[in-house]
Amino acid sequence: MALNIAVLVSGGGTNLQALIDAEKRGELGNGKITLVIASKAGVYALERAANNGIESKVLPRKEYDSIQAYSKALVDALKDANIDLVVLAGFLTIFDEQVYQAFPNRILNVHPALIPSFCGKGFYGLHVHEAALEKGVKVSGATVHIVTPECDAGPIVLQKAVEVKEGDTPEILQKRIMEEAEWKILPEAVRLFCDGKIKVENNKVYIKGE
Repeated sequence: MALNIAVLVSGGGTNLQALIDAEKRGELGNGKITLVIASKAGVYALERAANNGIESKVLPRKEYDSIQAYSKALVDALKDANIDLVVLAGFLTIFDEQVYQAFPNRILNVHPALIPSFCGKGFYGLHVHEAALEKGVKVSGATVHIVTPECDAGPIVLQKAVEVKEGDTPEILQKRIMEEAEWKILPEAVRLFCDGKIKVENNKVYIKGE
């Protein structure tokens, strides 16, 4: 039986599209995207879901009076849909331990840098690439990791390096990292999870033989 995947989004949904395309090519293994949850209405990611016949739900943070109430609503929505794997694809809303407890080692996130560089609180979107360019790094990249209560500190599943070129702006670097790293390793990590290849021990991920 296929594993149900929920993709959580807050914006345009480019990583969601990469996952949808991968599924169409048969590259998500035993996984199927069955739900998209957006943290605000009207984002383009919802259109991507609709165009591909995927059920979607909007959970606006402002409609809940606390992180606890929001997190409970999120867990309820995921459980109601019998979700096996949660993928954060540019989801910018904070949730609490209720979600981690409901889905232990079953939440994946893609981060646009090589963790532990340029990660943690405040490092999201273009801020990550601005910091990398300011530091003058020669390579950056992307990381898919398992989400834990500590920001960007969960076990690393996959990483891919991308060259930083002279004259790069944060926007140019962001686009290259998406195209060359994020859109490749996120579907691959999802496939590994759905095919039962990921084992977590002592805060490290071990990938079982393919």
